[in-house]
Amino acid sequence: MILDKIDNYKLYVNLNQRIARAFTYILETDFSQLSLGKHLIEGEDIFVLLQEYDTKEIENCKLESHKKYIDIQFMISGDELMGITTLNNQETTEFNEDNDYYFYNSDYTIIRVNEGMFTIFFPDDIHMPCIKVENIEFVKKVVVKVKI
Repeated sequence: MILDKIDNYKLYVNLNQRIARAFTYILETDFSQLSLGKHLIEGEDIFVLLQEYDTKEIENCKLESHKKYIDIQFMISGDELMGITTLNNQETTEFNEDNDYYFYNSDYTIIRVNEGMFTIFFPDDIHMPCIKVENIEFVKKVVVKVKI
């Protein structure tokens, strides 16, 4: 798992060619001109989910992971908390293999993701996005899905 400011994106572009392409897209796209939902960058190999939502109470959020895709989550506006932990043989409580979602009940650590920051979640990184900081807040986020 990686948490950093978008200003430091160059530290991570050599991890993978598709990750580099994802950062190029994030930096060059005017998200105010893009409709919410799914947008293909390189077919199903790299695509974007543009989201707007109100953050939630922690009990309304789920720990999740993905096996087929790396998640790059960039906070366009607003702040949220995320729960994080590692896979370490955690028991899956629910899954949707077609949509690449696996859910868990586990202990986790909380991190804060502020506007202008991003996270990178690899398949062994369980994460719980969308948690309110202090009050429920409207956020805009782009999730870039990078096929492994």
